[in-house]
Amino acid sequence: MKKSFCGLFALFALGGCAQDPLPTEQLRLTEQVMVQARALGVTEESGELALAEQKMAEAYGALRQKRYRQARMLAEQAELDARLAEARTLDQKSQTQVSEVNQQIDRLRQQLGALQ
Repeated sequence: MKKSFCGLFALFALGGCAQDPLPTEQLRLTEQVMVQARALGVTEESGELALAEQKMAEAYGALRQKRYRQARMLAEQAELDARLAEARTLDQKSQTQVSEVNQQIDRLRQQLGALQ
């Protein structure tokens, strides 16, 4: 009984000392995704990118306070928000291109109709 109690105590003691590692890789990845989103033309006016910026600021704040798990989770959320902003911008650009192509097709049809 005493042996199992000591083993259990040691397990809890080790578990209490264990903490999440620094989320440096996640922070780097999120920063990279945000730079890529801006390069595609996403601006802070996009709600998702503004939210990503806010979450990254909170992530760095949690990092300074050594709350690494919270920092990692906030950085992951910021990454997803930036990716969503990027996807919406790309979708909007592709919709604009489709509309332009459809207009060109309509003009060509009108020109063909005038020739007949």
